[in-house]
Amino acid sequence: MIKIDTKTIVTIGVAAALYGALGFVGIPIGPNTQLKPSIALIAVFSAMFGPFVGFSMGFIGHMLTDMIAGWGIWWGWVASSGILGLFMGLVFKCKNFSIKDGLCSKFHIIYLAVTGFLGIVLAYSFAAGFDIIFMGEPLDKMKIQTILAIVTNSIVFFGAGIPIILGFIKTNKRNSNLKIEE
Repeated sequence: MIKIDTKTIVTIGVAAALYGALGFVGIPIGPNTQLKPSIALIAVFSAMFGPFVGFSMGFIGHMLTDMIAGWGIWWGWVASSGILGLFMGLVFKCKNFSIKDGLCSKFHIIYLAVTGFLGIVLAYSFAAGFDIIFMGEPLDKMKIQTILAIVTNSIVFFGAGIPIILGFIKTNKRNSNLKIEE
Protein backbone atom coordinates (compact mmCIF):
# COMPACT_ATOMS: atom_id res chain seq x y z
CA MET A 1 0.00 0.00 0.00
CA ILE A 2 0.97 3.58 -0.54
CA LYS A 3 1.23 5.55 2.68
CA ILE A 4 0.20 9.15 2.08
CA ASP A 5 0.72 11.24 5.18
CA THR A 6 2.01 14.73 5.90
CA LYS A 7 5.65 13.59 5.77
CA THR A 8 5.11 12.01 2.33
CA ILE A 9 3.37 15.12 0.93
CA VAL A 10 6.09 17.43 2.28
CA THR A 11 8.84 15.13 0.96
CA ILE A 12 7.24 15.08 -2.50
CA GLY A 13 6.89 18.87 -2.47
CA VAL A 14 10.48 19.55 -1.44
CA ALA A 15 11.90 16.86 -3.73
CA ALA A 16 9.83 18.01 -6.72
CA ALA A 17 10.90 21.62 -6.17
CA LEU A 18 14.57 20.61 -6.01
CA TYR A 19 14.24 18.35 -9.06
CA GLY A 20 12.38 21.10 -10.93
CA ALA A 21 15.03 23.70 -10.10
CA LEU A 22 17.89 21.34 -11.01
CA GLY A 23 16.08 20.66 -14.29
CA PHE A 24 17.60 23.90 -15.57
CA VAL A 25 21.14 22.71 -14.85
CA GLY A 26 22.77 20.54 -17.47
CA ILE A 27 25.46 20.19 -20.10
CA PRO A 28 24.05 20.18 -23.64
CA ILE A 29 25.05 17.04 -25.56
CA GLY A 30 22.62 16.77 -28.47
CA PRO A 31 19.21 17.81 -29.80
CA ASN A 32 17.17 18.90 -26.76
CA THR A 33 19.32 16.59 -24.62
CA GLN A 34 21.53 17.42 -21.66
CA LEU A 35 23.64 15.61 -19.11
CA LYS A 36 21.57 16.32 -15.99
CA PRO A 37 22.82 16.10 -12.41
CA SER A 38 19.17 16.00 -11.30
CA ILE A 39 19.20 12.27 -12.16
CA ALA A 40 21.39 11.68 -9.08
CA LEU A 41 18.88 13.62 -6.96
CA ILE A 42 15.94 11.54 -8.15
CA ALA A 43 17.93 8.35 -7.48
CA VAL A 44 18.67 9.41 -3.89
CA PHE A 45 15.14 10.54 -3.02
CA SER A 46 13.58 7.50 -4.69
CA ALA A 47 15.81 5.02 -2.88
CA MET A 48 15.34 6.87 0.40
CA PHE A 49 11.55 7.31 0.28
CA GLY A 50 10.24 4.76 -2.23
CA PRO A 51 8.73 4.46 -5.68
CA PHE A 52 5.63 6.58 -4.99
CA VAL A 53 7.70 9.54 -3.83
CA GLY A 54 10.15 8.95 -6.69
CA PHE A 55 7.41 8.89 -9.33
CA SER A 56 5.65 11.94 -7.88
CA MET A 57 8.89 13.87 -7.49
CA GLY A 58 9.97 13.19 -11.07
CA PHE A 59 6.57 13.86 -12.62
CA ILE A 60 5.78 17.06 -10.70
CA GLY A 61 9.37 18.35 -10.78
CA HIS A 62 9.72 17.90 -14.55
CA MET A 63 6.31 19.49 -15.11
CA LEU A 64 7.44 22.51 -13.04
CA THR A 65 10.62 22.82 -15.11
CA ASP A 66 8.63 22.77 -18.36
CA MET A 67 6.07 25.29 -17.05
CA ILE A 68 8.65 27.74 -15.72
CA ALA A 69 10.84 27.47 -18.83
CA GLY A 70 7.89 28.46 -21.00
CA TRP A 71 8.44 25.89 -23.74
CA GLY A 72 5.20 24.06 -22.96
CA ILE A 73 4.73 20.82 -21.10
CA TRP A 74 6.18 17.83 -22.93
CA TRP A 75 4.07 15.14 -21.29
CA GLY A 76 6.13 12.20 -22.56
CA TRP A 77 9.26 13.57 -20.89
CA VAL A 78 7.33 14.56 -17.76
CA ALA A 79 6.06 10.97 -17.50
CA SER A 80 9.56 9.65 -18.19
CA SER A 81 10.89 11.45 -15.10
CA GLY A 82 8.13 9.82 -13.08
CA ILE A 83 9.04 6.42 -14.52
CA LEU A 84 12.68 7.01 -13.53
CA GLY A 85 11.71 7.74 -9.94
CA LEU A 86 9.39 4.74 -9.80
CA PHE A 87 12.06 2.27 -10.95
CA MET A 88 14.87 3.82 -8.90
CA GLY A 89 12.64 3.61 -5.83
CA LEU A 90 11.86 -0.10 -6.11
CA VAL A 91 14.88 -0.95 -3.94
CA PHE A 92 13.10 0.81 -1.06
CA LYS A 93 10.56 -2.04 -1.02
CA CYS A 94 13.26 -4.72 -0.59
CA LYS A 95 13.47 -6.51 2.74
CA ASN A 96 16.36 -5.34 4.95
CA PHE A 97 17.09 -2.22 2.89
CA SER A 98 17.03 1.12 4.66
CA ILE A 99 19.16 4.14 3.94
CA LYS A 100 17.99 5.69 7.22
CA ASP A 101 19.19 2.68 9.23
CA GLY A 102 22.29 2.02 7.12
CA LEU A 103 20.98 -1.38 5.97
CA CYS A 104 22.13 -2.61 2.57
CA SER A 105 23.59 -5.72 0.96
CA LYS A 106 25.30 -6.44 -2.34
CA PHE A 107 21.95 -7.73 -3.61
CA HIS A 108 20.35 -4.34 -2.91
CA ILE A 109 23.05 -2.47 -4.83
CA ILE A 110 22.77 -4.83 -7.79
CA TYR A 111 18.97 -4.59 -7.64
CA LEU A 112 19.16 -0.77 -7.56
CA ALA A 113 21.61 -0.73 -10.47
CA VAL A 114 19.48 -3.08 -12.60
CA THR A 115 16.10 -1.49 -11.85
CA GLY A 116 17.54 2.02 -12.18
CA PHE A 117 19.10 1.27 -15.56
CA LEU A 118 15.94 -0.51 -16.73
CA GLY A 119 13.96 2.55 -15.63
CA ILE A 120 16.25 4.84 -17.62
CA VAL A 121 15.88 2.74 -20.78
CA LEU A 122 12.09 2.37 -20.43
CA ALA A 123 11.53 6.01 -19.47
CA TYR A 124 13.43 7.53 -22.37
CA SER A 125 12.12 4.99 -24.85
CA PHE A 126 8.59 5.86 -23.70
CA ALA A 127 9.28 9.59 -24.05
CA ALA A 128 10.67 9.15 -27.55
CA GLY A 129 7.75 6.98 -28.64
CA PHE A 130 5.31 9.50 -27.17
CA ASP A 131 7.01 12.36 -29.03
CA ILE A 132 6.96 10.48 -32.33
CA ILE A 133 3.31 9.42 -32.05
CA PHE A 134 1.70 12.44 -30.36
CA MET A 135 4.06 15.36 -30.97
CA GLY A 136 5.09 14.58 -34.57
CA GLU A 137 8.81 14.52 -33.83
CA PRO A 138 11.02 12.91 -36.51
CA LEU A 139 12.15 9.33 -35.84
CA ASP A 140 15.84 10.02 -36.61
CA LYS A 141 15.99 12.91 -34.13
CA MET A 142 14.29 10.84 -31.45
CA LYS A 143 16.69 7.90 -31.94
CA ILE A 144 19.66 10.19 -31.33
CA GLN A 145 17.97 11.96 -28.42
CA THR A 146 17.00 8.65 -26.77
CA ILE A 147 20.46 7.09 -27.09
CA LEU A 148 22.16 10.22 -25.76
CA ALA A 149 19.69 10.51 -22.86
CA ILE A 150 20.12 6.85 -21.91
CA VAL A 151 23.93 6.99 -22.06
CA THR A 152 24.45 10.31 -20.27
CA ASN A 153 21.85 9.79 -17.57
CA SER A 154 23.16 6.27 -16.94
CA ILE A 155 26.57 7.84 -16.39
CA VAL A 156 25.08 10.24 -13.82
CA PHE A 157 23.08 7.45 -12.16
CA PHE A 158 26.06 5.08 -11.87
CA GLY A 159 28.70 7.78 -11.34
CA ALA A 160 26.89 9.98 -8.84
CA GLY A 161 23.48 8.58 -7.81
CA ILE A 162 24.57 5.17 -6.57
CA PRO A 163 27.75 6.45 -4.87
CA ILE A 164 25.74 9.14 -3.02
CA ILE A 165 23.23 6.51 -1.87
CA LEU A 166 26.09 4.28 -0.69
CA GLY A 167 27.61 7.25 1.14
CA PHE A 168 24.36 7.88 3.02
CA ILE A 169 24.10 4.18 3.89
CA LYS A 170 27.69 4.08 5.14
CA THR A 171 27.24 7.24 7.21
CA ASN A 172 23.98 6.02 8.73
CA LYS A 173 25.47 2.60 9.47
CA ARG A 174 28.28 4.25 11.46
CA ASN A 175 25.85 6.47 13.33
CA SER A 176 23.43 3.65 14.15
CA ASN A 177 25.74 2.42 16.92
CA LEU A 178 25.30 5.57 18.98
CA LYS A 179 23.78 5.14 22.41
CA ILE A 180 22.04 7.68 24.56
CA GLU A 181 23.69 8.14 27.95
CA GLU A 182 21.49 8.96 30.90
